[in-house]
Parts: sequence; C-alpha cells; structure tokens
Amino acid sequence: MRSDTVKKGDARAPHRSLLRACGIDEKDFSKPFIAFVSSHVDIIPGHVHLNEVAQYVKRCVTEAGGVPFIFNTIGVCDGIAMGHDGMKYSLASREIIADSVETMLQAHQLDGMICIPNCDKITPGMLMAAVRCNIPTIFASGGPMEAGRTENGKPLDLISVFSKAAAKINGKLSETELIDTERRGCPTCGSCSGMFTANSMNCLCEAIGIALPGNGTILATSQNRKIMYKKAAKLIVAACRSSVDNENDRTKKPLLPRDIITRQSVDNAMILDLAMGGSTNTVLHLLAVANEAGLDYSMKRFNELSEKTPNICKVSPSCDYHIEDVHNSGGIYTILGEIRRGCPDLLNEKVPTVSGKKFGKVIDEYDLRSPKVLGEAQKMYAVTPGGNRTNKGMSVKQTVQKVSDLKLSFDPYDCIRPCGKAYSQTGGLAILYGNLAPNGSVVKTAGVLPNMLKHTGPAVIFDSEPEAYEGITSGKVKSGDVVIVRFEGPKGGPGMQEMLGPTTAIKGVKLDDSVALITDGRFSGGTAGACIGHVSPEAAAGGPIGLLRDGDIIEIDIPARTLNVKLSDEELNSRSIPLHESTIKTGYLAKYKTLATSADTGGVLKW
Repeated sequence: MRSDTVKKGDARAPHRSLLRACGIDEKDFSKPFIAFVSSHVDIIPGHVHLNEVAQYVKRCVTEAGGVPFIFNTIGVCDGIAMGHDGMKYSLASREIIADSVETMLQAHQLDGMICIPNCDKITPGMLMAAVRCNIPTIFASGGPMEAGRTENGKPLDLISVFSKAAAKINGKLSETELIDTERRGCPTCGSCSGMFTANSMNCLCEAIGIALPGNGTILATSQNRKIMYKKAAKLIVAACRSSVDNENDRTKKPLLPRDIITRQSVDNAMILDLAMGGSTNTVLHLLAVANEAGLDYSMKRFNELSEKTPNICKVSPSCDYHIEDVHNSGGIYTILGEIRRGCPDLLNEKVPTVSGKKFGKVIDEYDLRSPKVLGEAQKMYAVTPGGNRTNKGMSVKQTVQKVSDLKLSFDPYDCIRPCGKAYSQTGGLAILYGNLAPNGSVVKTAGVLPNMLKHTGPAVIFDSEPEAYEGITSGKVKSGDVVIVRFEGPKGGPGMQEMLGPTTAIKGVKLDDSVALITDGRFSGGTAGACIGHVSPEAAAGGPIGLLRDGDIIEIDIPARTLNVKLSDEELNSRSIPLHESTIKTGYLAKYKTLATSADTGGVLKW
C-alpha cells in the first residue's frame, strides 16, 4: 500500500508512534488508510451539515475494513461573498483547495480518498487534486437544498432573493415583501436548489464517472443519501485492497481518476451540461480539470458538442423547476437516457465509472425510463422534499416506496423532455467568438429570452462589478443598452468575480428583455438572460474588451456564435486600454493575479 511508506519497517517506528497517539492500533496497520476530504464549514448552507456526513461515512469505511482519516478544506460561499471584495477570493480558492488536498495526500501517503464537497469552487478544486495525485477516489457530495416556497406554494430560491433585493433598491418592492422572500428562499441545508454552479458540478461528477448515481440530485435532507455513502465507503476500501492484491496484474488493478477522467468522459460531462443548461462556470472548471489531467481540451470542443446536443431540461434560473423536480423525474441518468434515445452514439458508453460498471450499463440501470431500470433506482427517485426548515442533513425519512406512488404537481416528461420535444436542438451553452472575444466567450443559451438571441446596442461601460450594480439600480442603464463589465477577469479582478448582482439587478428593474451584459468576469449558475462572460483575452491581459468606450455599438448573434463591436481593426488598434491599477498589492490575491490566465484556459495558474 502507499501508506506502507509511513507504517512499515523499523525506520517507521516514530511514524507508528505518532499514529498510535491518534487512536490507531496494531490491527489497523495492515488496513488501507482512507482520506476523507470534507469541506465542512459553518458559514455555507451547502456545507454546514458535512461534519455529520463525514462522521457517518467514516463509520462506514471502518465497517468495510479501512482506516479513515478526516481532514477539511476551506470553502467560500459565493452568495455571501457576492457584491463585495470577498468575491475576489471565490475562484482563487479553487487553487488553494487543490493544493491543500494534494499536500495532505502526499505528505501522509494515504491510499484512497472520498471527497465530500458540495458548493462552487470546492468540487472542481477537489477534482483537480484527484487527477493530480491519481489515487483511488470517489466523490460523494452533500446534496442539494430543498426549494423554498411562497405562502401560496410558488417555488423560491436564492435568485428570487437577489431579484427582490434589486427591485426593493429600485423602489419597486416593499420591505415586507423582501423580508418574506428572504426568510423563505433558502429553507434547508444543501447546495442552493437551482441548476447553479454547485449542483451543476455535482451532477457532472455522475456523468464524468467519478461519483455514484444520485450524487447530484438526492436532497441533502434525505436519509437516502446514506445508501449512496455506504456504497462509496465499500467501493473505496475494495479499490485500495485491490491495488495491493493485484499489484502485478494491471487488468485487475483499481480504476484511478486518470483512468476515469479522460477526453471521452469529459465529453460525456459536457453533453450532460449542454442537455440540462448548466452553469457557465462548468466550462471554466472542466477546462481546469482537463488541464490537470493532461488532456488536450479547448473551448472550441464545447461548440462542436453543442451542435449535436439538444437542450432537453431547464432548471432555475431558466425556469421554475428545481433540482428536487429533476430528481423526481429520474435524475441525471434519465437526462442521459433521453439523449441516448434521441441522439444514438453521441455519448461514450464504454468508458469506465467508479462503480466498476461501464457508463452505458449505469444508464441502463438508473435511467428511470429504461426497461432495465433497477428497483433501487426507482426507490431512490421517489425521495421527495421534507418541507421542514432544517440545517440537519440526512434527517428526513423516506416513506414513498415507488415512483409510481408519487403525486407530482408537474409533468416529469416536461421537466426532462424527450429529444423530439427539446427546448432547442442545440445545447444550453454556447461559445461566441469575434473581434470582441478572439479567444472565446460563454453564454447560457438556455436562459436567454428568444428576442435577445440577437441584440445590437450601445455599450455602457463599468470597470468593476460594484459600479455596474449601482449603475443599473440607479437608472444609468436604459432599454436597448449593452452593459460592459471589465477588469473582472482572473488577473484583472483579481479573482474573476461573479456578476450575479448586476444580472439580477437587470431582472429586478425589468430590463432583462431588452438589455444584455458582457464581461471578462463570470456568472453565478443562478444567472439567466443575455449574459455573456469569460470574454478572452480579459482586459487586464490586453483583450479588446479593454478598448471599448461608452456608445460603441455591440453586436451579439448567439445563433451564429458571434460577438463583435462595430469598429474597424484600424480603430481598435489606434486605441489603448485605460490604466486600471489594482489596489491589491499584498496577500494571496497579489500572488494569484501574477499567475492567473484568462478564462479560455480555465483560469488556471501558470508559472
């Protein structure tokens, strides 16, 4: 075992002495040492319950014959960090997380790992570390939050609160209405209830093959998550034992992250993202994970797949469906099953998954509409929201035994549509190129109103996210305008802030059907509308977005995949980027900005 490096031989007596002080005894030295990477912190609702989850999984690993060791990573709540300088640390935290996980695994020579993430940068940070260290690994997230409800039963989520806040600032909502939405919007622990970045990444972990079915959609409050955690514990111990038992037989050795995360499986994850209209941040993170895995993967691949992948599922912020509705409709593998039925040979079905089964076999067994669907899958998809305000994970008992017993308030075949009834025959994300974005930019087409798929208007320029929010809510932006927010890329921010404040402000002041927003920053998965991010190169790296002036005419053509400013090359070349001196001179962000690359490379660090 890898862990024999610290526990075998006379020279390791001091090491064993230290391990004994941690509660390890003689019988444990022959067992695999399993790392538990929990991202438990008390200030993120998606993570507040993860200590309990980690303790439960720890018991499961002990029962399975392994020796568990828990350590934690940091976590940033993008919602709480939003709209102030704290957001500069969000994307930057991804690199700290990857480095910290690598440090713990390598320093202590642990044999295998279960990652227990949930929100935003934590999942991709752990994925980057997993392919970097390449030891047996399974992802088992904390699960999504239940949707909130108004008094009359209409669904709410965090984006509802952001939009109401902007409306209140603009004088279009009463304080009573805002407080009521605030109290109802986020009712339980778990990652926020729409198809935002956290849930998008946890769902993509299923498609990429590094997590078990249900990872992205079983509610955080449901006791049924325990079934998935117990399976993960048994699988990781078996994988670590297999690496020893079959040391010289490669055909029987366990699957490692780089065996699972390949160009083909990244394609599968991207196809899922396109089919369900996931967060634009997934483009950023998949590129970063692919980079860590040494894969040749670029933004252009997303457009190639988008042309072949219909958008068959929309979830908040693109509509009123939430993750709990996707789950009750059959979850991630039912989305993939519909893609397989409607677009034969698009998915790579022969790639391996952490379950030990080929990807196509897992679709057979967990696609709710498959004739081969397992009974345990049907029970899993019958998990419904508990409807009680709680920060306790795994606290709600499941009483429904069959999906057929559910009395849903919606049509599952509308929530997850067959390809013949898709929202569009191309994917829910698109990469746009042009003289404003020579290296590309990203838009969530699933959230764009039909009349905004093509838009031409004058630029209204802001050099920071807070300036843009204030300008929108104060009335500086008018119908027909194109809001430009620049110097917010990985290097320029530094840290590539999310633009959830400005985008929800546009919606809150009722301009979402007539105003577009373009930025070298990024968006929350909760963003909807004609919002184009990741413009590369960014302004701080000399990109054309830094050359724009107020009133320049911007042309957006999403169907044609183009983003241009109506200026000649000569005019652009005659301009210079205005001086934008960052006030950040010391600390982590000062180091980060010297190494960060633009979004088209995943915003990774290079030195």
